[in-house]
Amino acid sequence: MTDTVPTASRLQTEFTFELPHGYVDSDSVVHKEGSMRLATAQDELSPLIDQRVRENPAYLGVVLLSLVITRLGTVPHIHAGVIEKLFATDLAYLQGFYRTINGLSDDCETVACPACGTRFALPDSGSGLGES
Repeated sequence: MTDTVPTASRLQTEFTFELPHGYVDSDSVVHKEGSMRLATAQDELSPLIDQRVRENPAYLGVVLLSLVITRLGTVPHIHAGVIEKLFATDLAYLQGFYRTINGLSDDCETVACPACGTRFALPDSGSGLGES
């Protein structure tokens, strides 16, 4: 009989994405590919003291995304001003992506790749708009 020692699974903390339209910078360069990291409790709490969020609670999502997006094309620094200039479709995409990777989405289940064991969120079938 052989004892097996379970190996520690690695937690994936950063996820890549591709925006539907892309962020257009001041030089008219379109940036579509990026990365987002998992949110921490501090990420969720710190925007609540931001004056912009206090004046307009809808701004919370903009500030929060600016904290967790680690890369967007070749944009050197991601800040709220960058997120403000996204197309509405891209903003909605990133908000959904945030909910999915942080396990906040009701319409996703977590699955693991049978080959490598990497875990990722997969939308439930039948949960799309217009489906019965």
